[in-house]
Amino acid sequence: MKRILGIVGWLGVAFVVAAVIIRVSRPELFVWSQRLAIAGLITTGLYALSQWRDVGRSFGGRNVKYGSVAVTTVVLILAIIVGINWVASRHNKRWDLTAASQFSLSDQTRRILADLKTPVAMHLFYTRSADEYRDRLSEYTYLSKQVSVEYVDAERNPVVAHKYGIQTVPTLVIEYGGRTEKASAIDEQSVTNALKKVIAGKAKKLYFMQGHGEHDVAASSPDGYSTIADALKNDNFETDKLTLAQTGSVPADASVVVIAGPRTDLLAPEADALRKYLGTGGKVQLLIDPPEKSSTAQLTNLLALAQEWGITVGNNIVIDASGLGQLLGTDASVPVAMPVQHAITQNFRVMTAFPLARSVVPVEGGTNGRVAQKILETSPQSWAESDVAGLYSTGRPERNLDKGDVAGPVAIAAAVSGAAPDAATNAPADAPKAETRMVVVGDSDFASNRAIGLQGNREIFLNMANWLAQQEDLIAIRPRNAEDRPITMTADQGLMVKLLTQVLVPAMLLGYGIRVWWRRR
Repeated sequence: MKRILGIVGWLGVAFVVAAVIIRVSRPELFVWSQRLAIAGLITTGLYALSQWRDVGRSFGGRNVKYGSVAVTTVVLILAIIVGINWVASRHNKRWDLTAASQFSLSDQTRRILADLKTPVAMHLFYTRSADEYRDRLSEYTYLSKQVSVEYVDAERNPVVAHKYGIQTVPTLVIEYGGRTEKASAIDEQSVTNALKKVIAGKAKKLYFMQGHGEHDVAASSPDGYSTIADALKNDNFETDKLTLAQTGSVPADASVVVIAGPRTDLLAPEADALRKYLGTGGKVQLLIDPPEKSSTAQLTNLLALAQEWGITVGNNIVIDASGLGQLLGTDASVPVAMPVQHAITQNFRVMTAFPLARSVVPVEGGTNGRVAQKILETSPQSWAESDVAGLYSTGRPERNLDKGDVAGPVAIAAAVSGAAPDAATNAPADAPKAETRMVVVGDSDFASNRAIGLQGNREIFLNMANWLAQQEDLIAIRPRNAEDRPITMTADQGLMVKLLTQVLVPAMLLGYGIRVWWRRR
């Protein structure tokens, strides 16, 4: 009988050990782990009851009081551990102590999750183990109670995988409001992009105008816009080209029209088509470069369109003498701008760089009731050089306020919004009023493939596009790859690093070698 009871005791221990191993190695088998743990505790308890005589005799010895103290200490420690776990399970708090907060979700993801009003169901399909994905997805459930995650082994549950059309693993399926979206990578950028798309539903259409020497949205050359076009897709935009001289009007599905760096002026019918589009609640982004030389024809129709909406585009070139451009490896012809308080720049605290820009200033008091706001401005050490011809001929900027130069800080981007004057009057009573929006920037090269990677250039362009498309919930700092941690140095700091690594350290090693050789002689 004692032998059988001994087997029962060891069986209970085996059950508990197996439960712990399964809980650690296969978290998805939590139910089996729980059942084994309960079975182990019951079996071990039965064994302890069968040994009640031996237990009773153990309390009759002279060392009972010492044993009691030890048992009491163990019980108290266990009680403290249980209490800490009980509190932690109900008051969850996480800290990210990494330098770049690489294990924390970005501002944009946090904002999207905070705005959720209805549940979001995530289904992660994997094989073998889902442990490497749990930490990332748990951030989403931690920040929003509306988000739930189900982990599905595609090999063990082929019926469920077939239902969602799973072809490869890992695949994350996100369900929201009767719509579904998939992500084939389980990093924040992929998951958040899929979340944006499933929440927004149909993608917004953004047209880039062509026909006047504008940047090509499909070109991968340094002055092309292919990089920003890919970034727009991640924010639920579809991009296309628009030749307004051929179509005669802006397409009905246009959410935003971008005119990026035209070298020639709009034709009168094109300007009228844009006016009509703006009058019915259209959204336009004008990226206007400074004049290349004194003989360059002025963009009269385009500048007049901006003026009608309360924005004056200066005939000048902004010079930045603050030295901030050296941080980016540039000179004074590339002004560095900081954000001014506006919906576009909300929570945006990153500087932006604009290769050769002109001033863009809101009209004092507005125009026809339309009051614009500046959104980016340069440092107080900058100025707007009005002598463009002299600057091109000498290459040496000189600040002269008496001859028309404008003292810094200089605004180089402005935005305006207002009620659409020609909006349809047959819209439903509960429908939001049509609103016209315009953003004007005194440079177009900042969004080109050459410069889009400089500091906050990519983010500010996407923020402008989302504000124009009335997707304010997507205005924030976007997810970045964990390894994207650039080191920014001034020219002097770069020179010091070069001297240290290429001159000083080799010289020290050579000197030490000579010393060792000399001592051995």
